[in-house]
Amino acid sequence: MAASAAEEPQPSMQSFSELQLHPSLIRSLASLSITVPTSIQASTIPHILQGRDVIGGARTGSGKTLAFALPILHQLTRDMVRGFAIVLTPTRELGVQLHEQFVAVAAGAGTGSGLAGLRCALVLGGMDMQAQATELARGLPHIIVATPGRLCDLLRSEGDDAYGLHRCKFVVLDEADRLLTATFAPELQYLFSVLPPARQRQTLLFTATLTAEVEQLVNRPPAEGKQPPLVCKIEGDTTTPPTLRQKYLFLPSHVREPYLYHLLRHAPCNETKRRRLRKEGGVGGGGSDDEEDEDGETPVPPTIIFTARCRTAALLSKMLEELGIASVSLHSRLTQPQRLANLNTFRSQQIKLLIATDVASRGLDVPEVRMVVNWDVPLAWQDYVHRVGRTARNGREGWAVSFVTERDVDVVQGIEEHIGCKMEELVYDEEEVLQKLNAVSAAKRVASMALHDDKFEEREERNRKKQLMVAVAAASGTSNKTKKTDKKKAKSSSAQALGKARAA
Repeated sequence: MAASAAEEPQPSMQSFSELQLHPSLIRSLASLSITVPTSIQASTIPHILQGRDVIGGARTGSGKTLAFALPILHQLTRDMVRGFAIVLTPTRELGVQLHEQFVAVAAGAGTGSGLAGLRCALVLGGMDMQAQATELARGLPHIIVATPGRLCDLLRSEGDDAYGLHRCKFVVLDEADRLLTATFAPELQYLFSVLPPARQRQTLLFTATLTAEVEQLVNRPPAEGKQPPLVCKIEGDTTTPPTLRQKYLFLPSHVREPYLYHLLRHAPCNETKRRRLRKEGGVGGGGSDDEEDEDGETPVPPTIIFTARCRTAALLSKMLEELGIASVSLHSRLTQPQRLANLNTFRSQQIKLLIATDVASRGLDVPEVRMVVNWDVPLAWQDYVHRVGRTARNGREGWAVSFVTERDVDVVQGIEEHIGCKMEELVYDEEEVLQKLNAVSAAKRVASMALHDDKFEEREERNRKKQLMVAVAAASGTSNKTKKTDKKKAKSSSAQALGKARAA
């Protein structure tokens, strides 16, 4: 296959047994109610089992995690080699989810599968680094799921080969389009300098958006004795799910808060469900979860609100709490234990509203999410795709509602051009919406005072200064002088850095 060629999707398969996976893995999947491979799984797993490097691109919610997890676990059923796989991910929350899926499938395989005693380590920033070092030193895990920065910190602290990574057989970059940016370039270059050379490992890249940086890797000469990476791109006519209903609210920025409250209390997904049930002869609305109160309001459906700033997420959470709508937030100003606790609360549906920055936009699988709200329209169309991909997963219907002001029109048009479809306007009665203006404004004032009392702005300023210092240090090269392996200059392009590592 030519380096630039792409693999055609395989015909649909009816069972995982057609993929020649270990029977214990098939039984484990069945216990998790997973019986039919998705297109990305059917197209990539056979080639991974044959030893090919693979670049897989498929929309969110298409089963990319199992596309690389199953071949890794299959190979481990044959030989439980420690340090067998390194899985790199850009966000901590996604790392936790990947770890959970590896552990769940392995546990379901049973003691006779060859996976008894499988150790899967989680190496993330924001958690006790000494505890992570101790866990790794106690005995090299079979699989390490890590964020690049924390794994680099551990290796630099303990020595390049402290954890025997030279024996690694699989390297996976999940959400590769995010990892292959300048943000992660120094860490990736360092990690690939201590991992086995490309000819001695399999490299797997998976992403929802095949960016130019990812596709550039295909045209690089393969390592000696290796075939070029196989590129498998599974997409329809758009990069968003076909069951996603995409709407926008066009409004002045100063009335976004009352419109948000009204949207949550009169969510279009609830209205549609109630109309469908009435048509089918159901009683009232959609059952207890969707019943109206005396004001015609319905409970908030499982929803994620995306904001551009941490402060906005915190402010909206407190404001809605004042208005009687419970929520949890997810952003970088929370501690890692707080982030994980809030995410678990949302995933378990104890609280059905999550207000988050883009740390929650990638990879997180919460199947029950019925609506995504873009409080701030993302500037990059890829970020829009990742955000709205949190709903309409696995064939379910989902709604995405973007708050659009006059300043966002060009951005929205650019997004529509890239995703290949137009958003439809969602219209509410303005007079009805603004009936809550005074109550919402009062709640916003209370929320602002609460953030001030919590010294949120002061913490924000300290974090901004810290980030600036780190950026200056990285630009001057001082952050790469602690070890001899760090003395190499980071390439300006992360794709160049990874490409050099692949050819090593």
